[in-house]
Amino acid sequence: MSFSADIIADELKVFESVFKDSVKSNVPLLDRIMRYVVKTKGKQLRPMFVLLSAKLTGTINESTYRAASLVELLHTASLVHDDVVDESMERRGFFSVYALWKAKISVLVGDYLLAKGLLLSLDHNEYTILQILSQAVKQMSEGELLQMEKSRSLNISEDVYFDIIRNKTASLLARACSAGAYSSSHDLQIAEKMRQFGESVGIAFQIKDDLFDYGDADVGKPTGNDIKEKKLTLPLIYTLQHADRKLKRELIYIIKNQNRIKEKVSFIIDAVKDSGGIKYASEKMLNYRDNALAILNEFEDSAVKTTLTDLVKYTTDRNK
Repeated sequence: MSFSADIIADELKVFESVFKDSVKSNVPLLDRIMRYVVKTKGKQLRPMFVLLSAKLTGTINESTYRAASLVELLHTASLVHDDVVDESMERRGFFSVYALWKAKISVLVGDYLLAKGLLLSLDHNEYTILQILSQAVKQMSEGELLQMEKSRSLNISEDVYFDIIRNKTASLLARACSAGAYSSSHDLQIAEKMRQFGESVGIAFQIKDDLFDYGDADVGKPTGNDIKEKKLTLPLIYTLQHADRKLKRELIYIIKNQNRIKEKVSFIIDAVKDSGGIKYASEKMLNYRDNALAILNEFEDSAVKTTLTDLVKYTTDRNK
């Protein structure tokens, strides 16, 4: 399924300009890295959710653009730091900042992006929006650390899995929707409703990403990558919970000791498919998608609501 953001095309151009200005630096090295970061930005889904949430609940204004820029700054900072943690040489088909400038500079670049985001709000006395989005930074760190802690034991329950992705992935999208809604409505109840909407979308989005690991589509991520990294995602958690003792032992042994052997990874993928793990995870994903759509349906019909509905469906129907 494709998705069109035509309804906020002009607003996205304004956001681009605000974001570019927000990362400029007087330090030549830093400015060069920032230009590279801007050039290699991704699909901008999160800023889109900020703008659409604001438009759904009021009128897009200067505060909305700053909120969208803050979201993108926080997201970019987290990706730069993630690439250092994961020693990842590639990001969205380009060399990562870590690959080009190594760990020390990457950590400082991530810190710079975080600081610029904080100042963007503080300089305009937008404390509520800063508070909304600072919660996401805390949750993202907690989610990442919880995943690291639990992955060592390879004993993640479904509840823990959802705790991890609620914090690590969904929190920023949830807070993006909340900040966007607050920027135009100045209503904390509406902001909280949109936070719940964004959280459901974010969880559905992550489950979709996890399902790509078991598919055949070319999605820019090698099939079996999560297995190689010993990440327990929902399809595999379901399989381990429902496997007999012999199969469970074999799967865990492969994940721990043979996760780089192609045939062994294929064995796990087949076991997940045979156990119904893909079907189960897909149903969970659609439940969260439907939760998000139910919240949207509480708002009056409009072109913005239709676009948001399409965007929600795109997150679960996309093939990359």
